[in-house]
Amino acid sequence: MSSNAIRVAVIGAAGRMGAQACAAVEQAAGLELVARLDAGDDVGAGVRDSGAQVAVDFTVPAVTEANVHAVLDAGAHAVVGTTGWDDESRGRVVEHLARVNADRSDDSALGVLIAPNFGLSAVLAMTFAAKAARYFESAEVVELHHPNKVDAPSGTARHTAAAIAAARADAGLGPSPDATEVGWEARGADVDGVRVHAVRLRGLVAHEEILFGNEGEQLTIRQDSFDRASFMPGVLLAVREVGSRPGLTVGLENVLDLS
Repeated sequence: MSSNAIRVAVIGAAGRMGAQACAAVEQAAGLELVARLDAGDDVGAGVRDSGAQVAVDFTVPAVTEANVHAVLDAGAHAVVGTTGWDDESRGRVVEHLARVNADRSDDSALGVLIAPNFGLSAVLAMTFAAKAARYFESAEVVELHHPNKVDAPSGTARHTAAAIAAARADAGLGPSPDATEVGWEARGADVDGVRVHAVRLRGLVAHEEILFGNEGEQLTIRQDSFDRASFMPGVLLAVREVGSRPGLTVGLENVLDLS
């Protein structure tokens, strides 16, 4: 292994995504897997003792924020694929980054990259949706996942809906038309004014439909991930890029050339 290889720790290594990430790192040029950490392990000590430069978190929403703080205290960058983040938890990470980077040079400043989805097709679907949102009166999101997923709506769907809502606001659009008076529970979650519906079905992996409507027309953007292997190119890209992006980055689209 080259001495210039990026040393990587994977947190949640025994899980489905974690195991896939370990295999991908081991097979990737210029990367070295130095630690497999899981439930019960001391994340900070594991990252520090292994000399990891980047830690990849594929755990569960209940522990992912604490893991990121432990990684930063251990002096490493973090790439996070676990969902469940909100403005408050992201804000605490921003504050932590400011503290740890205060005495670091620009070359050594730490970064955290949180990606709601590492699938390139999913990132492109989200990007296309944000561009289309200003042109349609109505917009809704449907996400479909396997029944073992612990959070709903998915982080991908929330990220998509938030981007749609921001684009609509920038265009001066009001709320999507909706005459519902009773049965709001059937209308899905409200994410910044965009309705998001979650399906949990055996046999699915990760899928998303973004629906736009005008009088007399409809645009559907659909993305399907049939195998977790599809997420690995995005994970490897994030591992290679996070070191050059001090502070907090949310969304893989920010490290892709989508101009």
